[in-house]
Amino acid sequence: MIGEMTLDRLMIAAPGSGSGKTMVTCGLLTALKKMRSVAAFKCGPDYIDPMFHRQALGIPSCNLDTFLVGDAAVPALMAASARSHQADLALVEGVMGYYDGLGGFSDRASSYDVARVTKTPVILLVDVKGMSLSAAALVRGFTAFRKDHGICGILLNRASPMIYERMKQAVEAETGIPVLGYVPVTKAIDFPSRHLGLMRPEELSDLKEGLESLAERLKETVDLPALLAAAKAAPPLLYAADLYPEAAPGAIQGLRIGLAEDEAFCFYYEENLQLLKKAGAVLVPFSPIHDRHLPEDLDGLYMGGGYPELYGEGLSANQSMKKDVLAALEGGMPCIAECGAYMYLQSQMEDEAGRVWDMTGFFEGRAFPCGHLVHFGYAHVTMEEDSVLGKAGLSLPVHEFHYWDVAGETFAASAKKPAGGRTWRCMQVKKETAAGFPHLYFPAEPAMVTHFLDRCRAFREKRA
Repeated sequence: MIGEMTLDRLMIAAPGSGSGKTMVTCGLLTALKKMRSVAAFKCGPDYIDPMFHRQALGIPSCNLDTFLVGDAAVPALMAASARSHQADLALVEGVMGYYDGLGGFSDRASSYDVARVTKTPVILLVDVKGMSLSAAALVRGFTAFRKDHGICGILLNRASPMIYERMKQAVEAETGIPVLGYVPVTKAIDFPSRHLGLMRPEELSDLKEGLESLAERLKETVDLPALLAAAKAAPPLLYAADLYPEAAPGAIQGLRIGLAEDEAFCFYYEENLQLLKKAGAVLVPFSPIHDRHLPEDLDGLYMGGGYPELYGEGLSANQSMKKDVLAALEGGMPCIAECGAYMYLQSQMEDEAGRVWDMTGFFEGRAFPCGHLVHFGYAHVTMEEDSVLGKAGLSLPVHEFHYWDVAGETFAASAKKPAGGRTWRCMQVKKETAAGFPHLYFPAEPAMVTHFLDRCRAFREKRA
């Protein structure tokens, strides 16, 4: 069944990473939320940029990824998220360079791909620091590369107010694409990075004040009415209305799922959490760093990625929490553990300074830094054993991004790159725990949620 939604929408894309997409998107979100009911979206599998969107809007952002869920599901996710926030305007932040997709040499799963399947008009953010007429050549190249490029406007980032008008005239004359404003070099806000990307917004002092200051500046330098007019020109959003219903059939009500949530474990797709809730789960947050014990009466655990390597001392020192987690998993409590949580479940973890910390010891391995990306990007994972994720043979699209590895693994799955075909072994399955570096995206296989919660229900009944 095809649904139709009137939704003004716009994407902020760029020629490459480091062009200022997140800063400008958050500044625009902060400015536009005072004018419209706005929902934020992020192309690709990124965790951190949506955290900044949430800081700007006060509501969760949604990931849109054609590799993880396919073309049909992306408009459905956009519609579901906009509807849940009662939004009439969607602002989408692109990922990497506009055409950069699978393997770096395909436009599949790129920002362009998301714009294509959602029919979202695109504003190209061009960093013109140290550039003048070359900006026109760059824009012309991007618009000539694909006939259906979707680019309807240009924003010039780090532009000098003194030469902006001349640059605007030159770019428009050479490309025929309107320049809708500029972003001056500003010290009002800074988004510093570390090895996994931007620092968490909670680590930045005065972030909200900086966003407000940036928003006020953008009101002066960007033609917001023109941006809104471009968004309004988007056609009605067509989507598969039966893909993500409000509640899953046969929902399992009232299961208590512990959610590891603190500065060490903070990488969660909002869509994963929403699917668990729609299926009847009650998410019970806890902190492996700060809480002394697991919450009572849990039926399962979901532990995501993050930065455990930065908090090894605190995680190691919390003996009572480690004992609770170990006892729960040894006792058969179902658990999904991704990336950073997978490291936490090992016997030991080495941090970047070479210090070794005792972890829970559920697995016998040792997590250690490699000094480089071990696996980066998309993959297909095929499970070779039955697990809380599903039966053996289950194939899942995943994303990996980690600088740490684990020695002493007994693998339960194989991974394969969608571009290039490189393969490797991954994941561990023990008792009712499935753990590994791959990040799972539940909307890619909603039956995985039902299977996991069925195992949680069986654990509850056995415990009772």
